[in-house]
Amino acid sequence: MNKAFTKEPEGGDDEDDDLSLPALPSGSKNYMTPQGYQRLRAELLQLIDEERPRIVEVVSWAAKNGDRSENGDYLYGKKRLREIDRRIRFLTKRLDIAEVADPSAHHGSDQIFFGATVTYANADGEERTITIKGIDEADNLQGEVSWVSPVARALLKAREGDEVQLMTPGGLQTLEVLEVRYPAPAKG
Repeated sequence: MNKAFTKEPEGGDDEDDDLSLPALPSGSKNYMTPQGYQRLRAELLQLIDEERPRIVEVVSWAAKNGDRSENGDYLYGKKRLREIDRRIRFLTKRLDIAEVADPSAHHGSDQIFFGATVTYANADGEERTITIKGIDEADNLQGEVSWVSPVARALLKAREGDEVQLMTPGGLQTLEVLEVRYPAPAKG
């Protein structure tokens, strides 16, 4: 059947709400940097205070225009409201369980903990620099990896000069930790 003729689920409890949630290891906390927490909180407040009221206004206006079955503003607005509500639920859940960990507390340390920026080399001498961040804030394009990723798990607790083993689809790799950095503590 053509997707255009299928009915989208209405209401508050969409079954796919948790499909987009990156999985947390059972029994673990949702670690976040203070900056990541603030970014998610700002997004939540922007959705609640600005975007959702604006879309509600458009839907309300469109509903007054008669036939809703062919009213693009109404149909798009209702769909967008469901997306916004889903994102609000996601952000609320994640912020409720967030454990904010300030990486600057480890400034000057050579051991790898959450928030570290690590430069390592593989057996071929290829160097890579990553920053270990929270699940909801890691951005691979910026060289950030989640603390639950295989490479981060292999590196955690290691020190500069240590070699760690990383299981990859291509087999076991040995990584040498070259440098560990943390942001400087904020002044003030």
